[in-house]
Amino acid sequence: MSGSASPGSGGQLRLGVNIDHVATIRNARGGDFPDPVRAAHLAADAGADGITAHLREDRRHITDRDLERMMGEIRLPLNLEMAATDEMLAIALRHRPHAACIVPEKREERTTEGGLDAAGQANSLKRFVDQLCAANIRVSLFIEPNPQQIEAAVRLGAPVVELHTGRYAHLSGKEQTLELQRLADAAALAAKNGIEPHAGHGLTYDNVVPVAAIPQLRELNIGHFLIGEAIFTGLDASVLRMRELMDSAR
Repeated sequence: MSGSASPGSGGQLRLGVNIDHVATIRNARGGDFPDPVRAAHLAADAGADGITAHLREDRRHITDRDLERMMGEIRLPLNLEMAATDEMLAIALRHRPHAACIVPEKREERTTEGGLDAAGQANSLKRFVDQLCAANIRVSLFIEPNPQQIEAAVRLGAPVVELHTGRYAHLSGKEQTLELQRLADAAALAAKNGIEPHAGHGLTYDNVVPVAAIPQLRELNIGHFLIGEAIFTGLDASVLRMRELMDSAR
């Protein structure tokens, strides 16, 4: 989800709400409920700045019909997470979401386990970045917070990177502090090179504030935790609380 701000400028940190796991619950039993598109509307009403959805190759949560409905019904920018495959490229070019975040994907994983190796896969990724950009889809690469991956994103011409915060989220103490510094350094390097830095994965009420305080970050994408909290408090309340914490960091 893009704004008009430059990569290193000030302003409110945007919140993208990932609604995949509403679909996970629906698909566990089949049928139509709970409806992920309804969740997207609720997130929008609660203050989300955009909606993120991952159309996986095995369709384990979001489906093609969900994507069609979101493109037709939601008023917020849609960030489509996708693997670098010909099938997903064709789907993205057909629907033209606001943004497309290229992520690594393995059938056996429960969730995305790490960042894309943009440095090692630059040759194969180039045509995906080029074709998506040519279609006026804002391309993001979901990467680890290290200089080699930022440099690869620069060479590929990606306007956005999303820094993987999963390692940070699962560490504690000094190790977490060191990982936070890696995130801050990567965000600063991306911004210095004209790339807008985002971040996401594993963020919760307890760990989001230090990440949100990184000044170059322009957007956080958060899903699983918010959907889990919604079971107890409602989605509007969970989004509002995350929004408050993010704002407090700025």
